[in-house]
Amino acid sequence: MNPVRVSVLGASGYAGGEFLRLALGHPGLEVGQVTSREHAGHPVHIVHPNLRGVTDLRFSHPDALDPADVLVAALPHGGLAERVDAYLPMARRVLLDLSEDFRLATQEAYGAHHARPHPRPDLLGTFVYANPELHREELTGVAAASGGAGVPGRLAGAGCIATATILALHPLVAEGLLDVERDVIADAKIGSSAAGKEVSLASHHPERAGAVRTYAPTGHRHQAEIAQELAGGPTVHLSATAVERVRGVLVAAHAFLRQGVGEADVLAAYRRSYDAEPFVRLVRARRGVHRVPDPRILDGSNYCDVGFALDDGTGRVVAMAALDNLVKGTAGHAMQALNLALGFPETAGLGFTGLHP
Repeated sequence: MNPVRVSVLGASGYAGGEFLRLALGHPGLEVGQVTSREHAGHPVHIVHPNLRGVTDLRFSHPDALDPADVLVAALPHGGLAERVDAYLPMARRVLLDLSEDFRLATQEAYGAHHARPHPRPDLLGTFVYANPELHREELTGVAAASGGAGVPGRLAGAGCIATATILALHPLVAEGLLDVERDVIADAKIGSSAAGKEVSLASHHPERAGAVRTYAPTGHRHQAEIAQELAGGPTVHLSATAVERVRGVLVAAHAFLRQGVGEADVLAAYRRSYDAEPFVRLVRARRGVHRVPDPRILDGSNYCDVGFALDDGTGRVVAMAALDNLVKGTAGHAMQALNLALGFPETAGLGFTGLHP
């Protein structure tokens, strides 16, 4: 079988570089082009030194992009939506967007968390949300089902905090175990790479080092994704705090169970949702240091570890999830979704297990 040719648009950023790393190790993909306006003509390893000796690719200017089987758009938020008509013809089989541009299905949902209206509201709802655990059936065979006629399958990568929150709460919402009259409070702690490669005062070392800074106590844009994917459950309120890590997300979501629901019901729901999942692990250890999910041991991996704890006296359940924001939170779940779309084994190219210590 001929390899599937992939190009990465905006490959000099963290998300694009991480997808490139995964694609170079994938048995069924061949990386054709990687683009960067700033670094056009320079070797990839100048920007991504971990790829030194792995590839001799050089960055191309995006205006020199050639068609490929799969085009991965790793542009800043808004970058694809503003030029989507130019880039769609560059994808023969699949257009995979890693930004937030096409995650939401409606203009109303987008407008609730963005100051400006979406530039292409007609395309909202035409991208499959790339959360394999919730949308495996829709993702499977997207490339084959795109129907030709120059219309590639379209995938929208999910947000990292949204992915962790959704996977933490999904079993409880799917089985109707939560009291929908009582809101959920989700607290997310996140490493600095989630802010992207753009330099700002907030990312300046004297400001970031040692930080435990709540930068979005209310109004985080990922809240719209969470509401979309957990429709039918309680309202989820999200707060996000920057911590002194480069990678990683840890979400603790505080919810309340319906009357009569106990620990056995909660455990059974998590097992039914995730026992067969290749990249979601239920953490229920009674001994050792890592008895609840911890992003530190997930660096570089596509795993999401989930867990829960109950406060029997109040009916409060704390649903937890940890992941690497650049892998399972961005490039890894996108690769997992692309595998499904192309008919590859879902785990292809995603075998790294993380590090300890």
